[in-house]
Amino acid sequence: MSGPLRVLATWARPPWRDPLIAVALFTFGAVLYEVQDLATLPGVVDQPSPWVRLLVLAVCCSGSLLRARRPPLALAIGLVGTGVDLVLGFSAPVLLVLADLMFAAVHYGSRRLGRAMVAVVPVTLVGALVVTLATTGRLTLAFLTAVQVAAIVLIPVWWGMNVRQHRDAAAAERQRAEQATRIAELDRRAAITNERARMARDLHDVVAGHLSAIAIQSEAVLSMADGGDPATVRTVLRSIRENSVRSLTEMRAMIDMLRGDEDGGREVAAPPRLAEIGDLVGSARASGLQVSVRNALGTTTGSDDVAESPGGLPAAVELAAYRIVQEALTNAVRHAPGSRVDLVLERTVDDVLVTVTNTLPARHPPGGGAGHGLAGMRERARATGGTVTAGVVDGRWRVRAALPVRGDDR
Repeated sequence: MSGPLRVLATWARPPWRDPLIAVALFTFGAVLYEVQDLATLPGVVDQPSPWVRLLVLAVCCSGSLLRARRPPLALAIGLVGTGVDLVLGFSAPVLLVLADLMFAAVHYGSRRLGRAMVAVVPVTLVGALVVTLATTGRLTLAFLTAVQVAAIVLIPVWWGMNVRQHRDAAAAERQRAEQATRIAELDRRAAITNERARMARDLHDVVAGHLSAIAIQSEAVLSMADGGDPATVRTVLRSIRENSVRSLTEMRAMIDMLRGDEDGGREVAAPPRLAEIGDLVGSARASGLQVSVRNALGTTTGSDDVAESPGGLPAAVELAAYRIVQEALTNAVRHAPGSRVDLVLERTVDDVLVTVTNTLPARHPPGGGAGHGLAGMRERARATGGTVTAGVVDGRWRVRAALPVRGDDR
């Protein structure tokens, strides 16, 4: 039970409530005993001493001290006092205390005790009717007696069952609400975990490739600083600047997306598409790779020998293909510098196929250093319903992605 519900339950059953009820019943009964016509039921001729009546009432009220904590014991004490009062002649104060104890037994007691109380009611009514009819022979008097017993027995039991049903329904609603809250919290945590994983993957895709190219190209410029070709130096520096600007642009787009663009005043940059792969190829070449591109997507050439984005491809497929090519070229720059890379873009009836193959380096084992990059590529492909495989094929490292286009027409 949560904190607020526990506080409400404590206030609903304070420790002083039962003693207060016991004192109130005893005080009210004592006042009734002062007025004999109100306290004693009709038919009682011999009146016992008022102190005896108060003593019996005190015994019954002592059971009220346990009405919520020990309902069976409280009811047993009340029945003992009621039995003594029956011998002395029934009185209204004792019957009031008994009615309250019966209500408490049904309300606070176990389900078994409640069912037993419900079963006792018709037995008591029939018993009162039969006994009165047998002793007096008067059907009218027997019926009136049964009605009086019903008022004493049936009403407290029915009231207690009704209150208990409402209490149980409220407890069930609280339990369902707590379960729904726990489920919502688990869903929230899962969503946060998934969002963090997605953010980490996007951040890796956005930053790692550009920064790796910048680091390698900067190292190349430093090695050429004393006697390098000025044109080559300018080309490398231009590539460094383009990678830096592109990385900052994508980082700003990601930050705007995470902020949610609440004011609506900034436009989030469109995600990269296949038409921009030429920039990745140019950066990889500036980093020392020998990249060849074969485009079989059926479109005209855009930048150098890289085709423009074909029409009809889902944006998610284009973004996944772009990121997979970016990560594959980044891994080649890192782990196989100066190698020959073959990039092939193809399309079948159902899939867009992306294949990046590079020669293996002499000092790096196949797949060395593979970690977040390959995992990110697989997650990208899985998000579109596709697959990515990576490994050594015919002595070369190959990354191959199959991204379904889900039957979209070109």
